Amino acid sequence: MIKADYSRARSFLTDNEYEESYAKAEQSFQLIKQESGEGAEWLGWRKMLTDPNDAILEELDSLASTIREEADVFVVCGIGGSYLGSRAVIEALSSFFGGAGPEILFAGHHLSGKYLEQLIQYLEEPNDEGEPKSVYLNVISKSGTTLETALSFRVIRNWMEDRFEDVDGRIICTTSATGGALNALIEEHGYQKFVIPEDVGGRFSVLTPVGLLPIAIAGIDIRSLFYEAVSQYEQLEEDPQNVLKYAAIKHALYEKGTVTDLFTTFEPQLNDLCGWLQQLLGESEGKDGVGMFPAKAVYSTDLHSLGQFVQDGPRNLMETFIQVEQGNDHITIDEDEQNHDGLNYLSGRSFHEVNTRALEGTLQAHYEGGVPCIVIKMEELNAQHIGEFIYFFELMTAIYCYCLGVNPFNQPGVEFYKKEMYKLLGKK
Repeated sequence: MIKADYSRARSFLTDNEYEESYAKAEQSFQLIKQESGEGAEWLGWRKMLTDPNDAILEELDSLASTIREEADVFVVCGIGGSYLGSRAVIEALSSFFGGAGPEILFAGHHLSGKYLEQLIQYLEEPNDEGEPKSVYLNVISKSGTTLETALSFRVIRNWMEDRFEDVDGRIICTTSATGGALNALIEEHGYQKFVIPEDVGGRFSVLTPVGLLPIAIAGIDIRSLFYEAVSQYEQLEEDPQNVLKYAAIKHALYEKGTVTDLFTTFEPQLNDLCGWLQQLLGESEGKDGVGMFPAKAVYSTDLHSLGQFVQDGPRNLMETFIQVEQGNDHITIDEDEQNHDGLNYLSGRSFHEVNTRALEGTLQAHYEGGVPCIVIKMEELNAQHIGEFIYFFELMTAIYCYCLGVNPFNQPGVEFYKKEMYKLLGKK
């Protein structure tokens, strides 16, 4: 179960400030439950947890099993919500180095020609057995025309067509049920297809085929991931207090002038999970001139770059620590006879214990320095706790944005840069 410690943030608020925001959070949750708020047509990320589609989970698992046996590399081509969620879960639950199954690479999330060129060069290199690499490609896009993704897909697809006789069986499209550029290609080539639910936006789509297929191919149990999100949904429907407190405190701090929410972790494997949070909140709340800027940092690395600013800079930020209570490492610190580094006082302790003390010390120092701090705790890194975490933050985001008075599910500002970019590129 997701646990939270709000005490170091709540203390920056008066009872009246907190209670007013908590009442708003309760009202916002009712808008979600009653599907009466702005953007309610995009609540599919909740609805799918009330009636799980086991057939889709089975189909995704079956395909993933085949690809894991046959592929050396699985390329995920997508941008924003089409790749951030899956990459976050894969990074959190996979080995730092190597691991079983195909290597999972990402493309279509920027416009670097150098990256794409070197990706193709890497795919052309032999595998460890000296044989040509077996490559599968999953392109993810509702429209099929998002510039970054579509360009990368064109290049990689053309390369695969020149290399594999069975190329049509190696390309999987995750797209809208009808319409869009990818459906025309699916009809022409017979590519396998998974549907992005029409009522689920990209940043809320990690528990749909958008995220679940790459996650399954990484060897992660998608049933545990999905059904623990279902469990979290049921718990919060019955007792939403844990998530309401977060949204209320965040809103009340915003009302008092907090402009940045810094998501931090002492677990390097959670860097991309913080990146997923950054997109989830950034696209959901940043509208009509309101909202906090979501930032991320991985400690203790970033304590040696951002730590000074957080400790002594402007007092207009809050900090959300993502903590893992149980470590999976087995390294303990040995005693050194010479003790030149002076570290024998740590002898017999695990790295996880040292890391935990570093978190606790940083948390206390930042709090005493005037930073409101929230701690979100997972007992350990596994599919179950990540599934809980995903739904908890999806719901918190929606509640908080309704507290701000904005639609959590649209992103009108994204279209402005596209218009200017396409104008400069000569698109009619």
